[in-house]
Formats: sequence, structure tokens, C-alpha cells
Amino acid sequence: MKNWLFLAVAIVAEVLATSGLKASEGFTKLWPSLLVVLGYAIAFYFLSLSLKAIPVGIAYAIWAGMGIVLISVAGWLIYGQKLDFASMVGMALIVAGVVVLNVFSKASVH
Repeated sequence: MKNWLFLAVAIVAEVLATSGLKASEGFTKLWPSLLVVLGYAIAFYFLSLSLKAIPVGIAYAIWAGMGIVLISVAGWLIYGQKLDFASMVGMALIVAGVVVLNVFSKASVH
């Protein structure tokens, strides 16, 4: 169970770091730039810990899928970026794929 927690921490850290990329304005602003560097360091560290028990393909699919959804929501909430119907359907399909991997795949570690 802790490996899934490690993966969740990695995803959150990656989303925070990616959000900081926009705010850093090309690494010209100190605090957002530090958030980016620290966030990605934490993300990769916790991703590496999760890979001790979760297969890399499963972990990466969840990392990427949830990262896309969460950063899209963050862009909408923080930066006022628009999400149209097609983008919401696409994100719903990504979430459905993550659910299928976790619930039905024999490759996933439970």
C-alpha cells in the first residue's frame, strides 16, 4: 500500500512542479523556479520508490494519466485556461484507462 502512496506523492509533486513552470516565466522568477526544481526532484524520488513494487508500465501509465488530468484542472483553476467538451471527454477516457489498469489488469500489483 505504501508504494501506491509513494506514487500519489510523486504525481502531486509533478503537478505542482509543472504548474510552477508556467509561473516561472521561463525560469525568470525565483520562487516558482525553485518550486519546479524541488517538485520534480521529489516527484522522481517518490516515483523511484514506487517502482520497487509497482511495474514500471503501470506506474508510468498512472503517473502520466493522472498528471494530465490534474495539470489540466490546475490550468483551468489557476490560470483560467479553457477546457472544452472534447478535452473533458479525453480526460475521462484517461481516468477510465487508469481504473481499468488498477481493477482488471493482472500486471498491476494490488
